[in-house]
Amino acid sequence: MERRYRVAIAGCHRMLDRTPAGHNWAAGFAADPRAELVAVFDRGADTRRAFVDCWGPLLAFDDYAAMLAAVRPDVVCIATRQTLHAGQIEQAVAAGARGILCEKPLATSLGEVDRIVAACDRPGVAFAFGLDRRWDPTYRALAQTVRDGAIGEVRAVAGWGLPDLVNHGCHWFDRLLDFAGDPEVAAVAGRIDPLAGLPADARQRLAPPGSCQILLANGVEAFVSPAGPGVGFDVAGTAGRLLVLNDGGEARLWTGADDGRTLVERELQLPRPAPAWPLAVADLLDAIEAGRPTLADVHAARRATEVGFAVHQSHREGGRRIAPAEVDRALRIESFPWGNE
Repeated sequence: MERRYRVAIAGCHRMLDRTPAGHNWAAGFAADPRAELVAVFDRGADTRRAFVDCWGPLLAFDDYAAMLAAVRPDVVCIATRQTLHAGQIEQAVAAGARGILCEKPLATSLGEVDRIVAACDRPGVAFAFGLDRRWDPTYRALAQTVRDGAIGEVRAVAGWGLPDLVNHGCHWFDRLLDFAGDPEVAAVAGRIDPLAGLPADARQRLAPPGSCQILLANGVEAFVSPAGPGVGFDVAGTAGRLLVLNDGGEARLWTGADDGRTLVERELQLPRPAPAWPLAVADLLDAIEAGRPTLADVHAARRATEVGFAVHQSHREGGRRIAPAEVDRALRIESFPWGNE
């Protein structure tokens, strides 16, 4: 197949070998015959050199704007720290990029999220947010099982094992939204776990954990808690329940028995696991060609991100229920450092 999409990578410190592992988007693009890696931006000279050695020949830059001007890529993969995402996405779209693949977390404020949506929510621009579970075959099958009505009408969803509210929280909130049918978020009430007594450099201070209740626009209630162990989800419907354990490694489906009072476990056939990253790349390129949204488009990214910021706002206001539009657009959560950017 002809290579039709010239791809530039911004921030490459997790893409220095050909292993199709988490955050290795270069491996995902290399696996698709329509894509050609042509340039990389990273401020670390050793990192750039290692990337070129692995994926070259291609052009390497320590200046992002210079890369865009010189290469004019069709697709830009934004894998820098989230403090840079909004500006780099705006620059890429202005330079003519037709596709943007962006690492999580999306941004450091909802004001930045607004800028990203304004840049990408337009014809001719496809956006994919790096929520790998959106493409994971197991989670896709589980969400489809719910959409097919296996447990009736969804009433409530819950997530367990949440490590923090913004940096990783977008994965948890996205799962709950997906199981609930991808509605808009109506309101959020929550709290941040106490940080008193933690060292000044504790990671929890950069990305605080917490818990929350989420009211969705379709009437579904969602709950998220750090309680564990492990990553798990619980979906309750009018005719059954779906329990997801070990981050999709196991799942249990119960539906109503003939007596109308008890639940009976039903057999649940799940697909074999497969790396999500090549599937995400393929979806992005397909979306460019078809002029359609990806499975994790800019609005899915917005919804999964705004919940964590709403929890922070709610906590500041004593646990008050907060609509996303009420969140201070300048409220800034920078989270963890990332690479050489």
